[in-house]
Amino acid sequence: MAKMKPEAKKVNLALQGGGAHGAFSWGVLDRLLEDERLEIEGISGTSAGTMNAAVLADGYEQGGREGARQALEAFWRRIAEAGRMSPLQPTPFDRLLGAWNMDYSPAFALFGLMTRTLSPYQFNPLNQNPLRDVLEESIDFERLAKGTRIKLFLSATNVRTGKVKVFGDGEISVDALLASACLPFMFQTVVIDGEPYWDGGYMGNPALFPLIYGTESPDVIIIQINPLGSDTIPKTAHEIMNRVNEISFNSSLMREMRAVSFVTHLLDEGHLDERKYRRMHVHWIDAEDEMRGLGVSSKLNADLDFLLHLRDLGRRTSDGWLAANFDAIGRKSTVDIREKFM
Repeated sequence: MAKMKPEAKKVNLALQGGGAHGAFSWGVLDRLLEDERLEIEGISGTSAGTMNAAVLADGYEQGGREGARQALEAFWRRIAEAGRMSPLQPTPFDRLLGAWNMDYSPAFALFGLMTRTLSPYQFNPLNQNPLRDVLEESIDFERLAKGTRIKLFLSATNVRTGKVKVFGDGEISVDALLASACLPFMFQTVVIDGEPYWDGGYMGNPALFPLIYGTESPDVIIIQINPLGSDTIPKTAHEIMNRVNEISFNSSLMREMRAVSFVTHLLDEGHLDERKYRRMHVHWIDAEDEMRGLGVSSKLNADLDFLLHLRDLGRRTSDGWLAANFDAIGRKSTVDIREKFM
């Protein structure tokens, strides 16, 4: 008698934003999709995480796991092709240093000065955004609007109210994705149905509560891009800016993780009824040591070699994580939330 194939374990994914660093998540996702022991139920994403989530879900609708993997690769190669036209390129000296940053790029220095002194309404009055074309080439938004087998929760920040806006079934459009990635010093505010939106990272990077209330699986795999810790005290302007960005875009996630830790502690102590309160199994995939060495300028580096480097790093990291933690999925968390966040 043929041996029955075990049922795949359902998981949810939470994808951080981080510009070109989102290619690390591409690699992680590519490896997870390759593993037929896993089934993705829902994805919550912000900024670059939103792009990865929408591309994956659309590709999955069209061609299953392999379709999702092909869609992600095509998307990031389009990003690299669009980046070839950008003045923001690493200099030969930057390349010689091998850190993938653009710290010695005159164009990056000028861009930084412009964004600190001029608004995007002044230096980009026509509101040109090459990412719009890349997204429209990569995603069938009519298909997404009908809903997908993988549930999507894509976050942006409402400028007027300061609250997180989660775009779900029937709401996902190219404007919703651009809103989720709208850094206000770089892009004009994205207005959808009369409401103004900025990057979702300010209020949820990524938001976890949609996965808690909108899916059945208790397992959430968080794919971290922005390092939580720092080994050194930042002293240069670039270092200070980089650390400010890391802290700012991790703060909302850290608040949610502390709330999850608090509820888990009360459940463990028997103070909450498990029939009414949900226990989450939290998992964490990151390459913090490697990502910590990347400066803020590298988030704008769309060089294909850099994106492929991050993809390969993501695949290796995910492969190691699966080998060490797969058996725990569905049973327990594989990260000590209190130790990591309290």
